[in-house]
Amino acid sequence: MDNRAIGYIDSGVGGLTVVKQALTQIPNEQVYYIGDTLRMPYGPRPQEEVLNFTWQMVNYLLKKDIKMLVVACNTATAAALPDLQSKLKIPVVGVIQPGVDAALATTTAAEIGVIATAGTVSSLAYYNALLQGNNTAKVTQLAVPEFVDVVENHDYTSVAAQQLVFDKLGYFEEHQVDT
Repeated sequence: MDNRAIGYIDSGVGGLTVVKQALTQIPNEQVYYIGDTLRMPYGPRPQEEVLNFTWQMVNYLLKKDIKMLVVACNTATAAALPDLQSKLKIPVVGVIQPGVDAALATTTAAEIGVIATAGTVSSLAYYNALLQGNNTAKVTQLAVPEFVDVVENHDYTSVAAQQLVFDKLGYFEEHQVDT
């Protein structure tokens, strides 16, 4: 049995939801988590800068001798996953493909909405992966950088957060989506 830790990285604390879910499935694993709250959000940053920040976190975790890396940030996954997978000798997974798989399994009309940071939307990572999974899908993307603040500030239940979600998701009423 390999007792080394699994490393998780994110631009902030939102990736802790990924860790929490993983630990329900693999509860005895040791975890190292880095949330780059100093430089978050990553969404409006250039892809090359996100790639550089991601490698800085990865190099730190590699010194800890992790056995696997989870990129728990959509923007970092979009910017860095292929590079990490091609250069690292450990398994590396991101969060985009699981989201794509869930959307494709859920949709009934193949009309899928994507809510993400500007960096993730402009990367077309979800868009392309969804079309690869179903080439007839209609994919509508919306960058909502304001959601980053809600997550990072743990402001899920305030009236202001609820109003923000209601207002932003109203976009999808005009663009038919079922998922």
